[in-house]
Amino acid sequence: MATGVLKISQDHVYVQPKDDGAQLGISDFAAEALGTIIYVELPEVGDEFSKNQPFAAVESGKASIELPAPISGKVLKVNEELEDTPDLINQDTYGKGWIAVLTIQEVAELDELMSKPDYDLFLASAEEE
Repeated sequence: MATGVLKISQDHVYVQPKDDGAQLGISDFAAEALGTIIYVELPEVGDEFSKNQPFAAVESGKASIELPAPISGKVLKVNEELEDTPDLINQDTYGKGWIAVLTIQEVAELDELMSKPDYDLFLASAEEE
């Protein structure tokens, strides 16, 4: 599968399709809202998750949240750098701050997620409420 367009769930978890699967992490909005990330609970390679099942957790001085998987898949790799440097998520959300790479079991699940422009509109409308 070729590298695809960044997609984001309403739970602020992004999916970046890559050649070797889908890279998952939290959106820049979520990283900013949480503040400095001090701990990341990573899944294990080989774990399988269904859509909306918690696959990881992040903790900051403000909150600890479980991250629901935006797609179903099996964990191919995890970002072990986050164990020592969890604030990579704050520094480079969509780059070095990725959390895990999953297989893409259902391509249709990607279509249910928002593009980055749609996500930005979603955030703007949420702020107006």
